[in-house]
Amino acid sequence: MNNYSSILRTANLVFANQAEAINNMSSILDDNFLSAVKLINNSNGKLIITGIGKSAIIAMKISATLNSTGTKSVFIHASDALHGDSGIIDKNDVVLFISKSGSTTEIRNLVGIVKSNGNKTIALTSNKKSFLSNEADIVLNIDIEKEADPYNLVPTISTTTQLVLGDTIAICLMKLNEFKENDFAKFHPSGSLGKILSLKIKQLVSNDKRPNVKIDSKISAIITEITTKLVGATAVIEDEKVIGIITDGDIRRIIEKNKNLSSITAKNIMNANPKKVQCNILAKHALEILRNNNINQIIVEDKEKYIGIVHIHDILKEGIL
Repeated sequence: MNNYSSILRTANLVFANQAEAINNMSSILDDNFLSAVKLINNSNGKLIITGIGKSAIIAMKISATLNSTGTKSVFIHASDALHGDSGIIDKNDVVLFISKSGSTTEIRNLVGIVKSNGNKTIALTSNKKSFLSNEADIVLNIDIEKEADPYNLVPTISTTTQLVLGDTIAICLMKLNEFKENDFAKFHPSGSLGKILSLKIKQLVSNDKRPNVKIDSKISAIITEITTKLVGATAVIEDEKVIGIITDGDIRRIIEKNKNLSSITAKNIMNANPKKVQCNILAKHALEILRNNNINQIIVEDKEKYIGIVHIHDILKEGIL
C-alpha cells in the first residue's frame, strides 16, 4: 500500500466490519443452537471437532477451550482423519464440522465416514445449501456477506464468527454443568490463571523467613531480625501468639523521632493490630487485603499459630496481579 495515510482508515473499516458481523450473529441463537448445545451436553461420548484450512485452526482453539472448561473434546484435522485419525471417533461421540463452504472434498468424504458410523453431526457453516448443511443433523449457519479484505478472499470475518460461536457454546456448556472457579483451577495448575484460583498463601511462606521478636526485644535485635529474614517486617510474639508487627518503615520513623534508642523496645514500635490471614486463604485474597490497606506485609496463621510473614512482592512474582 503506497498511501500510508489510508492504513488507519483500512484498519478501522476492518474493525467495523468484524464488529458488525458479530453483532449480527444473534440471529443464530435459535432452536438449532439450543439443539446443538443439548446434544453435546447430553452425549455419553466426547465432542470431535474437525475442519480444513483456517477453519481447522479455529476448530483446534475451540476444542482447547472446551477441554479447559469441562467438556471433553478432541480436534482432528479433516485431512488427517481420512488417513487413519478417524479411528479415534467412538460410536457415542458427537462430531462438529467447521467449514465456511461446507463442500470441500475432505469434509464431504469425512461426513460420509461419520454418518456411516451412526454419529450425530453438527455443521458450523456459512453455506446453508452446501453438502455439509444437507447431511448434518443440526446446522448452525452464519451468514457472511463478505470477508474483511477488499477482494473477499481471506478468511477473516468467517473465522472470527466461527470462533465466537464456538466460545459461546463452551460458555453455555459451562453454565449447564455448573463449572466453577475451582474446576477451572484443576485444569490450569501451572498457569497464572490457575495460580489465581488455587494458590494458597501458606505456599508462599518460607520456613526460614519467619521473623519474630519478643515484646521486650531491643531495637538492635529487631533490626537484625528484619534484615536477616528479608520480608521487611517481623512479628512480635508473646505466649506464642502474635501481638503485633514491626516493619522497616516503623524502624525508620522511630529512629527519626528519637536520638536515644537504648531504651526503646518492640512494645514502643509495634503496630498492635496487624493484618492477619489464615494459612488456607487464597493468595489473591491476601493481595486484596494488602492493597486495600496500603501495606506490604501480612501475618499468616494456622488458627492462632504463627506461620510466617508474606510480602506483597512474594505474591506478585507468582503472576497474581
